Amino acid sequence: MKSALALCAVVLALPLAAQNKPPAWTPQEAPIVTEIRGLRAVPDAERGAATRKIALEIRALPAGAHKLSLANSLANLSTEGDFGRDNLQEVATTLADALSEQPAPVASAYLELASLVRYEGLHTKLENPQYAAAMKQLEEQDAARAHADFTLNDLDGKPVRLSDLKGKVVLVNFWATWCPPCRKEMPDLDALYKQYQRQGLVVLAISDEEASKVKSFLAEHPVTYTILLDPGRKVNKQFFVEGIPKSFVYDREGNLAAQSIDMRTRAQFIAMLSAAGLNLSAER
Repeated sequence: MKSALALCAVVLALPLAAQNKPPAWTPQEAPIVTEIRGLRAVPDAERGAATRKIALEIRALPAGAHKLSLANSLANLSTEGDFGRDNLQEVATTLADALSEQPAPVASAYLELASLVRYEGLHTKLENPQYAAAMKQLEEQDAARAHADFTLNDLDGKPVRLSDLKGKVVLVNFWATWCPPCRKEMPDLDALYKQYQRQGLVVLAISDEEASKVKSFLAEHPVTYTILLDPGRKVNKQFFVEGIPKSFVYDREGNLAAQSIDMRTRAQFIAMLSAAGLNLSAER
């Protein structure tokens, strides 16, 4: 989930005046809106095919702001796990096609496409100044994250500093209690932490919510890794986190080795930790 309200992306490409009232979806568009809104309810085993189907349906629409907003909304939801590279490529292609037909008045859709290319390893033929600017923005953000440091308190008030953890493999995860994809990835993240903490894996999960709310949630959904509080969102801003979940993995030398733009499955987390040099075969 790359925004607090994922489906708000459905209207982000519309003119500002139109965002104050519900879009007037055409008979061709309305069923697609319903499919997108129900995508999270689709079983994971079927979600890749469902995502691909929606991408192709959007691509068949006539050019226009509605087509672009639907393509961007689908992209916003398509990285919540691993639903097949080919299916995700169809999403990226649909978004790129929509942007080529109807250039966006805001940068969000270009950043979405650039993120798919940079972080999910997809490709696009789109070449224009807006897309180039979005890719440059991501590169600059990555450079800042590579040198990031912070100190935050855990739920007991104990300060934890990222740079003090050199020699460990550190996974920094941004999450919230209200976020469905965050909650979905937590059991896998906790299982991996339990399995590999003896090899030096540290998980720092950062929430910008009030301590009481986080503690109440964890009482019902306990995890064993470290929870940190970022009440002023200073660290969220330092990492350019505008939506969650997002994860960043640092190797034992403190280098940024891997990152995700959305929810990860166990296998995807393993790939990220492997990129940081963790010996994942040792305890399997």
